[in-house]
Amino acid sequence: MLSAFQFQCHFVLIFLAASKGETRYLEVKDASEDEPFLLLSEDMKRELSAGQIYRRSLRCIDMLSIEGQFTFTAEQPQLHCATFFIGEPEELLTIDYDFVNIDCQGGDFLKVFDGWILKGEKFPSSLDHPLPTSQRYVDFCETGNVQRSIRSSQNVAMIFFRIHQPGNGFTVTVKKNTNLFPCNVISQTPSGRFTMVIPHQHRNCSFSIIYPVVIKISDLILGHLNGLFLKKPIAGCAGMGDFVELLGGTGLDPSKMFPLADLCHSFHGSAQMKIGCDNTVLRMVSSGKHINRVTFEYHQLDLQETENRKENTIDEFCFPSI
Repeated sequence: MLSAFQFQCHFVLIFLAASKGETRYLEVKDASEDEPFLLLSEDMKRELSAGQIYRRSLRCIDMLSIEGQFTFTAEQPQLHCATFFIGEPEELLTIDYDFVNIDCQGGDFLKVFDGWILKGEKFPSSLDHPLPTSQRYVDFCETGNVQRSIRSSQNVAMIFFRIHQPGNGFTVTVKKNTNLFPCNVISQTPSGRFTMVIPHQHRNCSFSIIYPVVIKISDLILGHLNGLFLKKPIAGCAGMGDFVELLGGTGLDPSKMFPLADLCHSFHGSAQMKIGCDNTVLRMVSSGKHINRVTFEYHQLDLQETENRKENTIDEFCFPSI
């Protein structure tokens, strides 16, 4: 069965609007209230002929993983709506306002958030994003025609909106751009392989997998030392300046998750770990002095693997929650 966190992420959530300047929160919406979402399905990734633009209407609560033009028209007052956008790990998203007809003076709003936010937790976390939280929100009612195009800093972004008057709405176009050095990523799938490279940049990068997984790190280059070195969270690798940590938890924000293991030294080989948490994050901390690189693969943890726990090189975590 899906946990509460996975249910929120997989079937999207309802946005509980807050007044201007306050923290925004999201809560679960009863899935029975709407038709099942085509969440990240193959239908949403259909091949389009050259020059053809994919178009469709938006639901109040929606998720999209495809480029195209999307229109929302209120049939009744819609006060708690959100659309989540996600691309491939190596993609950035651009959201363009094509048409907006909302009543800002009457309490309507249309805002873009650079990342995802769920029940007050953000991805990327405030520690990992290049902008302060206040600058990650772009409010159409404040910028109007000044900023009609917003580019994300990672492969996820979202819009949330409130529209009181039936017939009002907006149209946006979503485009994808190549990101040569992907940093913060939410995985679309429960399995995959990825190489994260941070080239002489002082930044932190997180790769989030919203499933219990087996994760295997096959190559780690930190630029300063050789050999595999694993420490318990109480000791940590913070003093090394460049390291990788594995995190697990039930929320979206890596900074609020439990540290499971630190990898402080470069190695070539294999370090495997089974993590039964709702959300697993591999996070690289880089001082900017080196070219740091980590290659890893992952797949969803199944029941048979949870019963056979003695094959790992690192202790398992979070199994009571799955």
